[in-house]
Amino acid sequence: MASQPANANTILGSFAKGSNDFLFNDHMKVLMEKRDSGFYQTSYIDGKPQQSQRFDIVFGGVKGQTYAYWVSNELFQLPISYITNKHEWLNSPGYAPDKIIFERAIGTKCLDCHASYIKEAPPAIPGFNGNSEGFEKSTLIYSIDCERCHGPAAEHVKFHTENPDEKQAKFIATFKSLTRDQKINMCAICHSGANSHMPKPTFGYKPQDTLTKYMIPSPELDYKHIDVHGNQRGLLESSKCFIGSKMDCSTCHDTHINDRGNTLLYTARCMACHNNDSHNICKLSKQLSPDVLKSNCIACHMPAFASKVIVLEQAGTPVHTHHIAIYPEETQKILAFLKTKSGGASADK
Repeated sequence: MASQPANANTILGSFAKGSNDFLFNDHMKVLMEKRDSGFYQTSYIDGKPQQSQRFDIVFGGVKGQTYAYWVSNELFQLPISYITNKHEWLNSPGYAPDKIIFERAIGTKCLDCHASYIKEAPPAIPGFNGNSEGFEKSTLIYSIDCERCHGPAAEHVKFHTENPDEKQAKFIATFKSLTRDQKINMCAICHSGANSHMPKPTFGYKPQDTLTKYMIPSPELDYKHIDVHGNQRGLLESSKCFIGSKMDCSTCHDTHINDRGNTLLYTARCMACHNNDSHNICKLSKQLSPDVLKSNCIACHMPAFASKVIVLEQAGTPVHTHHIAIYPEETQKILAFLKTKSGGASADK
C-alpha cells in the first residue's frame, strides 16, 4: 500500500455528489471528479474552474491517502488527501488553509520509501518548478517489493530455476543470516524519521550494506521529541525493552503477514518476555484480569500520539509510538475506561 496506480479500486474517497468536495471557504473549493479519462481534482474559485489534474498515483491507505500527478516526467502532489478514520477528503498535510496548492514536487526522498525503484532523469520542462526532479516513468516499481529487503534476485532465480531440487537459498539474503543491527537497518531505511539526511537514494541499499552510505538517521535522542510518524527506529532503540534484550523489529512484526490491529497477537508477543517465569510481569497483573491484560498491553505501553510530520488539522491521525515504556497517564485512561465499562465494578470483574 506504499504506492499504487490510481484507479477506482485504489482511491478510497467518494466521487459521489455531495461527498466529493472539499470547501476551503465560501469562495474556494476542490471537486473530486470522475471522467471518462480518469479521476481528477479540480479547483474552483467563485464557481469557476481554475486548475484540474488527474489522480495518477495513490500513496498509503491505512491512516489516509495522498495523491500525485505527472506533468511530463515530473511528479507533484494533489491538493486534497483523504483521511481513512473519518472517511473525509481534506487539505493535504502541511498545505496552507487558504490556498489551493498543486505545485508541491514529489522527489526521490519520498519515492525512496513509497516505491521500490524509479530511475532519475533531467526534468523535461526546465523551470516548471525549481524544486522538482525528473524521472523515467516507465521504470517505476510501485510499493515495496521483495528485493528491497532481500537484495537483487536475478542470480537467485537463475540458480534455483536450473537447480529445482536445491532447497537452500542461494544468491539471496535471508533475514535469519543478518545480524541484529543489519535487520534493524533494513527497516530503518524507511522508518528512521522524515528528518533523516539522505546522501544518496536508498534504492541501491542491500542487506548487510552500510546504512550511513545512504542515510543518516534523524539525530533526535529525547523520545518525547521523536516524531511518532517516522522515527520508529529511534523510538524503539530508546526503549528499556530494546536495551535490555536482543529484540529487533521482527520480534513483533512479520513483514509477510498483515497483523495490523491484531491486539491479542501483539500482546502475546509482549508476554513472551513479560511473564511470571521471567519475573517481569505487568505491575497491574494482580489488579486486572488476564483477559484485560491480553488486550491492553499496547494501549498502555505504546500509546497512540498525533504525528508532528503528518499534520491534519481537520482530523487527527494518531500513530502508536515505538518507545515502549510506562505511561502513567495512559494507564489511568485504561483503568478509568474499564471502570466505566464495568459499570463501576472493580476492573478485575
